[in-house]
Amino acid sequence: MSQFTDNFARRFYYLRLSITDVCNFRCTYCLPDGYQPQGTQNKSFLTLDEIRRVTRAFAAAGTEKVRLTGGEPSMRRDFTDIIAAVRENDAIRQLAVTTNGYRLQRDVARWRAAGLTALNVSIDSLDARQFHAITGQDKFDLVMRGIDAAFDAGFSKVKVNTVLMRDVNHQSLETFLDWIRSRPIQLRFIELMETGDGGTLFRQHHISGAVIRDQLIQQGWVLQARARSDGPAQVFRHEDYQGEIGLIMPYEKEFCASCNRLRVSATGNLHLCLFGDGGVSLRDLLAHDGQQEALQARIAASLATKKQTHFLHQGNTGITQNLSFIGG
Repeated sequence: MSQFTDNFARRFYYLRLSITDVCNFRCTYCLPDGYQPQGTQNKSFLTLDEIRRVTRAFAAAGTEKVRLTGGEPSMRRDFTDIIAAVRENDAIRQLAVTTNGYRLQRDVARWRAAGLTALNVSIDSLDARQFHAITGQDKFDLVMRGIDAAFDAGFSKVKVNTVLMRDVNHQSLETFLDWIRSRPIQLRFIELMETGDGGTLFRQHHISGAVIRDQLIQQGWVLQARARSDGPAQVFRHEDYQGEIGLIMPYEKEFCASCNRLRVSATGNLHLCLFGDGGVSLRDLLAHDGQQEALQARIAASLATKKQTHFLHQGNTGITQNLSFIGG
């Protein structure tokens, strides 16, 4: 099977695989009312064998990086088994997880032993009270201990995701910089994105990541080159800091030109874009091992319909009602 490629010559080395849409946090920009089951479909998340088959199909078509997302992926009782199943395939060189961190301290050593190679932890504030206000959970100290446990388990770097919000944390750059001065943490500021349910919050708190970028450049931070399976972050380094800063700015011109990732939802739908108009069901082709060729053919055919860009600038958020919907 040749490399998955779309009509704009973009090659897809990176799969974001949601394994659940359940989450125990109530972040203001994602699930402010907490997790709400969507009918009966949530009783049938991808099984371990289905996860093994879909990642095998992507790997055989050139995908070399898989990120496990949710919801909160560690809510799955078989999460460690899922890590091991994906890592059975040597073609998957990087296996990452995005987590809210509440189970890090307890489980991260087992995750690493099972084959996890990279870790993203969501932390939107370094102030415990503000963290509680944003997430609805008084878990700041637990999450921070989890990051320490990740380093103890052998991770050489941890990425921390921070949703950038006006009048919430956008003026805290120096606090974040002090935190990463002597820690190998890549702190990633992610622009707040509009979703179907989050229009009011977006209008109130959206701010461009360019505000942070300008400050970094003024302070001597230098933009780094991006590898082919990297995510969309613009990564900056400074000789005086052990950590790094990443900026994810989906509203910037040409953001989609370097798209290298596809998404599969927890119920087995292929999503060509986080803010696309619909999904392509793959689940009927995940029933047994003999369907891989047909599965790859369906994915390849679907790529012919992938648009050149999202339409967030026009306020079109597609079917994405919240960011847990397809593992945002």
